[in-house]
Amino acid sequence: MKYNLKLKEVDEKDVQFLYNLLEERKPVTYISHKKMPTYEEHVNFVKSSPYSKWYIIEVDGERAGSIYLTKQNEIGIFLNEGLQEKGIGSNALNVLIGKNPDLRYLANINPENKKSIKFFKKLGFTLIQYTYELNK
Repeated sequence: MKYNLKLKEVDEKDVQFLYNLLEERKPVTYISHKKMPTYEEHVNFVKSSPYSKWYIIEVDGERAGSIYLTKQNEIGIFLNEGLQEKGIGSNALNVLIGKNPDLRYLANINPENKKSIKFFKKLGFTLIQYTYELNK
């Protein structure tokens, strides 16, 4: 499949799209939060500029997903459900790395998220640790 892929920096016009994208995510994909935030919480999160770089993935001029890079070079990516497994994610990741060259990138993945583990392994990422949490 041939398409025109572009990464556009997130701005306030993308807040609703990002919230809709977050609503599509299945609980198995969560690693950074336990429940769906309210819309107001989401707006405040986006406005806080939480990532070093945060982009909307556009395919043929339409918003398809988002990809970000934290200050620790951790990559997060999510595509609309119908656009997954079409090569868009790997192309977006390559564009992200091209725009932000560094020597090391990380991907924190829920161990139950087999789809994401497969995606990053296919792109050459290797497992380096398991992290455990105690909630009191």
